[in-house]
Amino acid sequence: MKRISILGSTGSIGINALSVINKLKKKFKVVALSAYKNGELLVEQAKKYEPEVVSIIDLNAAELVKKELSNSSTKVLVGREGLLEISKRDDLDLMLNGLVGASGMAPTLNSVEQGVDVALSNKESLVMAGDLITRTSQEKGVNIFPVDSEHSAIWQSLAGETMDDVNRIILTGSGGPFRNRNIDSFKAVTPEEALKHPNWDMGKKITIDSATMMNKGLEIIEALWLFKLEPNQIDIIIHPESIIHSMVEFKDKSVKAQLGIPDMKIPIQYALTYPSHSASNWETLDLVKIGSLTFEEPSLERFPCISLAYEAIRQEGSTSAVLNIANEQAVYRFLDHQIGFTEIPQIIEEACTKHEWIKSPSLDDLNQIETWAIDFVKSYQSKYI
Repeated sequence: MKRISILGSTGSIGINALSVINKLKKKFKVVALSAYKNGELLVEQAKKYEPEVVSIIDLNAAELVKKELSNSSTKVLVGREGLLEISKRDDLDLMLNGLVGASGMAPTLNSVEQGVDVALSNKESLVMAGDLITRTSQEKGVNIFPVDSEHSAIWQSLAGETMDDVNRIILTGSGGPFRNRNIDSFKAVTPEEALKHPNWDMGKKITIDSATMMNKGLEIIEALWLFKLEPNQIDIIIHPESIIHSMVEFKDKSVKAQLGIPDMKIPIQYALTYPSHSASNWETLDLVKIGSLTFEEPSLERFPCISLAYEAIRQEGSTSAVLNIANEQAVYRFLDHQIGFTEIPQIIEEACTKHEWIKSPSLDDLNQIETWAIDFVKSYQSKYI
């Protein structure tokens, strides 16, 4: 039985992960759960799975959690410190990082340093600290199992293959809700419109990233570290149906792809049960019913965030960390109706240009970069709102 902790258990990834575990109860023991502020759901999860410990960051929500779990054996930790304490446990077989944004970087590094394998949904960990995390994982003999559907597809397509035979990988993306919208109307896009993803049911931040296609930009950077590729070995293609989750082209020009319905439980389950494809009751892919699959070249004019990601890769060093944090903070400001949709890439580009570049940022450097980038985005004055 695998001992597992789930960081971000009340978010989209965490809820889906617990749904997977429900079907595989005899294979997992949930040791720890963490949440940001959804105390009610965390209490419900704790009572069902009886973890040894839970953490809740929001202080107001913490009062409810403490009260509701006062008669249980589950220990309650509070604040960011509680989350970090859970991530430093060395008595686990696997840590699932379902946290959103830069907040997931330190927990990933902590678990890796403890020699615990990581099922990684938090792509920002590798975008910000890819060099540090991958070097540490190699030193500790730790596995990093990708949870993102695209990287899971690449991982599965590489089974039994050698990287020397790989010509390139092809990351697919749906194109989000604005794939065919008139570019001239992008300034008028509202958060409510951007949150209407055509295929996937995800958290708010990643759904906005899908609308700007910054999610593909971040996935390019993550793929570089996961699969030790060069930037010219990674391509993006728009695939509106979200059935082919990504592909690998080999040097003989043969291509392997992983297909499936757009359901995050599938890549989550594979990361949790690797190397097994355990039986599930998820919906079966019916290609006859789907009828056809379509593909398009992504428009860099429509989706400038893709170009920003490639430029961050070219610059190396601290630029990808700034890109990530500036994007995260800009997305939150957009969701709060403080900036316009088209200002998201503008803010990111300005932050990347103006920050003080560091060749090989340490963890302390990354923390300082985060503070600087947050302040930079906060100080931005919207030209549209």
